[in-house]
Amino acid sequence: MQKYLKEVEEWLDRLYIAAEGATLRKEDRRKACEVAAMMEEIERAASRFSRRSSLLLVDAAAGKSYVGLLAAKLILPSIGCGTYVVTIECDRQRVEASRRAAERLCSSIPIDCRQASVETADAWPSQPSIITALHACGEAADAIIDRAIACRTRVLLLVPCCTSESVAASRQAQAQAEALGIPRHAPVRRRFIQSFVDAERTLRLESAGYETEVVEFVAPTVTPHNVLWRARLVGEPQRMKSAQSALASLLAAK
Repeated sequence: MQKYLKEVEEWLDRLYIAAEGATLRKEDRRKACEVAAMMEEIERAASRFSRRSSLLLVDAAAGKSYVGLLAAKLILPSIGCGTYVVTIECDRQRVEASRRAAERLCSSIPIDCRQASVETADAWPSQPSIITALHACGEAADAIIDRAIACRTRVLLLVPCCTSESVAASRQAQAQAEALGIPRHAPVRRRFIQSFVDAERTLRLESAGYETEVVEFVAPTVTPHNVLWRARLVGEPQRMKSAQSALASLLAAK
């Protein structure tokens, strides 16, 4: 049983459904499992910060801001003073739903729900402590990695979603698949491309100074997009040099 699952289910029902006779659907319960797992990740990451310092959490590509809002309710109040949450989402209706939910949440933690694309640098606060992104789709995952590196965020918790040709590394993988003679059978080609994209993202973070773990944060029966990048800024020169060399080799391979 996940530590926060029951509370997450209760709050999702209260904040986003709250209709007489209605209850969480099967897909809502699967989403609750993912959000509960992210709560544990945020709790683990936040424990590394001093209680005397402020902590800024950014929930990027936030959708209805499940992660950011529930972190503000369940995790961050115990951290200390100066803690706040920013959510970034491009869809206006989802941002409005987030703002209504934030009002009902009545959290002691300030929450700023921003309507913007994650590619927009001005939408991001400077030097966030933790960036989370649950199911950042396509190129949004790469934009979040780029912003995390540019902002020198201390911790990135990223769960990418689908990979399309809009992802630059996916296009490179397609070209290399052709050059290497990878069969065109969809399951074979798709696995090659996804592995290439995952490797490029991992090495990009490592080369920028992030100690990176790639783990399954929930079971694949909950979601097929169940891989989490857990990246912590350490700036270890030898690790960075090795990753930079590996990244160059990956991108240059024919």
